Amino acid sequence: MNNIEIFASKLAEQKQAVMNELKEIAIHHTDTDDWEVRTDDIDQTDADENLRADDVEDADERVATLAELETRYHNIVRALNKIENGSYGICEVCNEQIEPKRLDANPAARTCLAHLDEESSLPLA
Repeated sequence: MNNIEIFASKLAEQKQAVMNELKEIAIHHTDTDDWEVRTDDIDQTDADENLRADDVEDADERVATLAELETRYHNIVRALNKIENGSYGICEVCNEQIEPKRLDANPAARTCLAHLDEESSLPLA
């Protein structure tokens, strides 16, 4: 198995793990490949203010977790697409090779180490 196959395998495993986490807190809309926070198990009619506040806090945590998981999911899908089209491992900022140790640590990395700080500001799409 070559390095690309190893990274593809790691990415496929990560994609499945992230999808499993997403399914616990969100509903997947396959037509748009978008996720919506699941609120069907939150009782918004509870008369106890403390319980309602806990439910709101839980929903807020889910929204934050969803945003992080969606970003990871889209980065993994992007990396798998790059493997398919032959552009995997190329920094999206400088178009140079991403260091192997960076890809080992994060197979979905979009930038080399020199541009690591810029990765979070890259567009998701």
